[in-house]
Amino acid sequence: MDAVDDAFETVPRSGFLPRGTRSRAGFDGPLPIGHGGTCSQPRTVADMLRLLDVHPGQRVLDVGSGSGWTTALLGHLVGRAGHVVGVEIEPHLARWGAENVAGAGMPWAQARAADPAVLGLPDEGPWDRILVSAQARRLPQALVDQLADPGRLVVPVAGRMALVVLEGGVTRVSEHGYYRFVPLQTPTPPAGHP
Repeated sequence: MDAVDDAFETVPRSGFLPRGTRSRAGFDGPLPIGHGGTCSQPRTVADMLRLLDVHPGQRVLDVGSGSGWTTALLGHLVGRAGHVVGVEIEPHLARWGAENVAGAGMPWAQARAADPAVLGLPDEGPWDRILVSAQARRLPQALVDQLADPGRLVVPVAGRMALVVLEGGVTRVSEHGYYRFVPLQTPTPPAGHP
């Protein structure tokens, strides 16, 4: 069993679904979690986590954390020496996801509401790994800029899964299959700012 399989076994999806949906936790497809959000297909989450290649002790940012399941999976992968922060733009999902992650018993992992004017958490970076569970129209440079060197970013871009690897100041981008996700909401600058 690899680290991702172990994370799936330790952090079951059922604990991050609405009560009425928990009986479908084993369904290998996206499930609605309300407020326009979904809990991603397990096979897709596993593919993304394997591309991300998370190691114990790393600092990881989870963008579009929704119910908190991916944040908790990442928390398991980084272990006690690591640090994971999930951010969610939809306020109801952010509150619920934060409760779910807090209940997972990993104080080194947390979820919170995203600042609608900022993509990611640049003030708390750089991040060794960044996972994005929403589809961007183009590669979000704002997140690439938050990567540590070396670092990895996994993000769906225009229907394809992109892996960004930053190493020695060189950024490489590769594509890994076709996927469907809810759209990534881009930041809205505060009034009075260009």
